[in-house]
Amino acid sequence: MDERESLARRFEDNRAHLRAVAYRMLGSLDEADDAVQEAWLRLSRPGTGTVENLRGWLTTVVGRVCLDMLRSRKSRREGPLDRSPGAGTTGRVAGRADGGDPEQEALMADSVGLALLVVLEALTPAERLAFVLHDAFAVPFDEIATIVGRSPVATRQLASRARRRVRGTPAVPDDVVARQREVVDAFLAAARDGDFEALLEVLDPEVVLRTDRAGAPSEVRGAREVARSAIRGGARAARPALVDGNVGVVVAPRGRLLMVIGFGIRRGKIVGIDAIADPARLRRLDLTVLDS
Repeated sequence: MDERESLARRFEDNRAHLRAVAYRMLGSLDEADDAVQEAWLRLSRPGTGTVENLRGWLTTVVGRVCLDMLRSRKSRREGPLDRSPGAGTTGRVAGRADGGDPEQEALMADSVGLALLVVLEALTPAERLAFVLHDAFAVPFDEIATIVGRSPVATRQLASRARRRVRGTPAVPDDVVARQREVVDAFLAAARDGDFEALLEVLDPEVVLRTDRAGAPSEVRGAREVARSAIRGGARAARPALVDGNVGVVVAPRGRLLMVIGFGIRRGKIVGIDAIADPARLRRLDLTVLDS
């Protein structure tokens, strides 16, 4: 067995681990497989065959690649990395798992926990890296610090802040949350069923819907217009969540956070809806996904 073949076998022994790390970081099988493939490309360069702790080295590389990919989402949040021509290698290592398979994506999301993926999407890239590598894969803070370019103490603080957000608790009393949940559940059910009259029942006549999608804020006023907008949206990928302690909604197909919807509720009626899609605003929210 030549040196390259031996290296490829050692890489394959770590592929499942690296894919798990990348998926928790990115929430996308396509992107996770891209990150793992990039790790192989870097490993196969001359001079890396003598790495002693291969798993640790590869985990660090995948962490760096994922951090870059997360940061790139500021300008391009949807879709996997574009694959450049000729980026593949030969042999079994070059073969990417079928990241585009919705069934595989769903299985991976289930194994991680969809609620966790949604909350992770709301963290900054550095917070997400520190939390995932340390809490899920026991990578020491000293090593994580070299990836994020901060001191070990600052990196520990990143993970601590992320941990608090992941394990967030309600900021309002349980009975208030329960009443809010009834209203939000009724709104979601009516939107999914396309039930216009049921939406009017839960919306205040003067309700205002505000959205910041695509950097172009817009406003819709009045129960009938807001109801039409809700029916067009369909709410198929929407799930109830605590948004800064109050009941709202996250829109996160297969764990990829696209939008958060906050509600203003008064006397059992929705008086305001704030649809947030701007990445900077999303990262400032405390999110806890509720059971459906």
